[in-house]
Amino acid sequence: MSEKIDFKKSLDVYRARKGAFRVVEVPPLQYLLIDGQGDPNTAPEFATAVEALYPVAYTLKFTSRRELGRDFVVMPLEGLWWAEDHASFTSARDKSQWSWTLLLMQPDWIDDAMFADAVATASAKNPAARISEVRLETLEEGLCVQTLHVGAYDDEAALLERMHDEFIPQHALSMTGRHHEIYLSDPRRGDPAKRRTILRQPVTRRSENS
Repeated sequence: MSEKIDFKKSLDVYRARKGAFRVVEVPPLQYLLIDGQGDPNTAPEFATAVEALYPVAYTLKFTSRRELGRDFVVMPLEGLWWAEDHASFTSARDKSQWSWTLLLMQPDWIDDAMFADAVATASAKNPAARISEVRLETLEEGLCVQTLHVGAYDDEAALLERMHDEFIPQHALSMTGRHHEIYLSDPRRGDPAKRRTILRQPVTRRSENS
């Protein structure tokens, strides 16, 4: 049995500091994904999406440890967020307009066959869950700006405004792709004021003539 891998510690892109924006190159990473729409605090499909991801993730972890001798820590929940009006993330904070994809990062040795078996196993244990909607895909974000937010999710707006309206344009960057959050703290536990969330925005470099 090899040593248990914690990708939060071994992958640099899972590191961020409060009060500091950093430009990083995110490598292609593999995820379990499931989609939805609406306010994460009130939309029933948000809770059912979370409930669908984790049984598949833990089945893959146990299968990997048992059959491959490769153990790993199940990664924290992540989310991609977008809306027709970008202000719904900052000034307006109209969560009913948000669309999202929830993610759990997976090691690159998890293949399609292992994933299909895990979905079948998890679905057999809980047929009512949305497990059949979970998929396995590789996300290629590339160049990104990220920082660490400490506090309640509803207090992210000012930090996002600084990222979007100050740091990114001042460094000759343009936003591309979807707003990405990595929930280092379990949202179901603890003081919301102490929650640690990596805020990530894919970007592209502007040409000198643009």
